[in-house]
Amino acid sequence: MNIADTYTGHVEPGADAARRTLAGLTVTKLSVGPMDNNAYLLVCRAENEALLIDAANDPDRISDLVGHGPDRPALRTVVTTHQHHDHWQALGAVAGANGANTAAHPLDAEPLPIPPDFLVEHGDTLRFGQVTLEVIHLRGHTPGSIALLYRDPEGHPHLFTGDSLFPGGVGKTSSPEDFTSLLDDVETRIFGELPDDTWVYPGHGDDTTLGAERPKLAEWRERGW
Repeated sequence: MNIADTYTGHVEPGADAARRTLAGLTVTKLSVGPMDNNAYLLVCRAENEALLIDAANDPDRISDLVGHGPDRPALRTVVTTHQHHDHWQALGAVAGANGANTAAHPLDAEPLPIPPDFLVEHGDTLRFGQVTLEVIHLRGHTPGSIALLYRDPEGHPHLFTGDSLFPGGVGKTSSPEDFTSLLDDVETRIFGELPDDTWVYPGHGDDTTLGAERPKLAEWRERGW
């Protein structure tokens, strides 16, 4: 698999992956499946251990992303951001091939094709190598949707939001109550806690930043979706 080292936050379905290199880890983004799902491979540079966010589809391409040589990272954990089927089509194959543990929020665990090895709640942490991610529960797109936050000690925060936050709005909801719940959580648990230079990696499509989206919060609440 070709991996571009110039990272813009945009990847094409079926095309090359893109890798971003930070001081402590690399973030590699790949578009998989017919719904342009983003899978993110995070690798601790110090210990060459990895965590995958959303084994959404195309297990062979995700396997190529992890690599096949002796220097490939050890994939320790596969996290599913929420229960929707387009985000876990390759979960069993990828976890099984790598001997990786799987993780999800308890409210979204039941529909997954394999039971999670461990459950994560709001405020929990996930660790691989020397890298720690914080779990943020965002209620509304699904009952157990989560985001994962990496606080780069040498730069700005990095936030993986699944389908709860995109450029231009929060994720799809099925009722006004769910929309209010999701936007309330996004406002308080993300925009209320993190700075504008936080980089946002969504479950589909291009990346954004909190600074680019913050001025639109009132507009999102007014339009109601």
